[in-house]
Amino acid sequence: MGAGTTSTVTMKTLAEALGVSVTTVSNAYSKPDRLSEDLRGQILARAQEIGYCGPSAAGRALRSGRTDVCGFLFGGEVSRAFSDPYSVIFLSGLSEAAEEYGASVLLLRASGEQEAENQLLQRAAIDAIVVGSTLGAHPGLDVLRRRGIRIVGTHAGEDGDWVAINDAKAGRLVGKHLARLGHQRVAVLAPSRSVQQGDEAEADVDAVIGGRVPVYSGFVTERLRGLREKLPDARITVVCTDHNTREAGRSAAAHVLDVQDRPSAVVALSDVLAVGVWDAVTERGLTPGRDLSIVGFDDIPDAGFLGITTVHQPIAEKGRLAGRLAMDPDHTPRQVTLPVELVVRSSTGPAPRT
Repeated sequence: MGAGTTSTVTMKTLAEALGVSVTTVSNAYSKPDRLSEDLRGQILARAQEIGYCGPSAAGRALRSGRTDVCGFLFGGEVSRAFSDPYSVIFLSGLSEAAEEYGASVLLLRASGEQEAENQLLQRAAIDAIVVGSTLGAHPGLDVLRRRGIRIVGTHAGEDGDWVAINDAKAGRLVGKHLARLGHQRVAVLAPSRSVQQGDEAEADVDAVIGGRVPVYSGFVTERLRGLREKLPDARITVVCTDHNTREAGRSAAAHVLDVQDRPSAVVALSDVLAVGVWDAVTERGLTPGRDLSIVGFDDIPDAGFLGITTVHQPIAEKGRLAGRLAMDPDHTPRQVTLPVELVVRSSTGPAPRT
């Protein structure tokens, strides 16, 4: 086929050029063990010569009913996934599991708009999907259920398949630790849909637990529920942040530190926010663990480096198990609760005497 030819080069074109059947050409790509090395080599060489790039991935997926792709629905802008250490570690585990099944991972953005999300999920060429936030926050998932796509959640107690931690237990671990240290004035930083970017808003802890304040994910209310259980008489203020970022943590911490009657402890519902709290505390010449206690959740590497007390969860293993449930319908059990433990470091200490 000479230069300047504009007709499409197909598998049939290649078969005719070689004088073999279309099935033989197909086997060269999909079932190479059925051909001799010499014949397969001739087919691939001729394909390169005439500009044939191989079978259509879309067509192959249509015929087999498989795409070999696992989706991951991120609870926000996809770009933020790469700046969130928790998400990076989770995705490394998820990708590792997908590769065990010869699959890839496709990141999908949760738009927050039902119609746009419905269209996105309707078009997504995936075999399964792992959802990074509460399933109930994504009504568009019904589109995938109708398509027969496997859905794996990351929060306990949801219908269907999930890999999660007991977030209420995690909150209780923190509450018990702070109660033992004598803390009775506690601020909690929580990502919430109720505030705009760059703003902070205080909310009543019981209103958040009761669902009267919209939050990004169910883990917020469960961790608050556990914390309140172990600190029943404490004054707990929830400060809502717009996103789960270090800068959001720094800004929200300033909101609670630059007052006359500041709390004796700040609980950030993620280590990313806790690192931002650390920044704000040290910028004011205060010492974490002495002047103000800081607690986080997740146990990302920066928490260990700075010495932040946190609740450890096996993030990479969570991603791996979610990936296996997504790609293997026979993998059991289909609902997994992973262990958590409190890791006490220098960022917490006895409540300062007033």
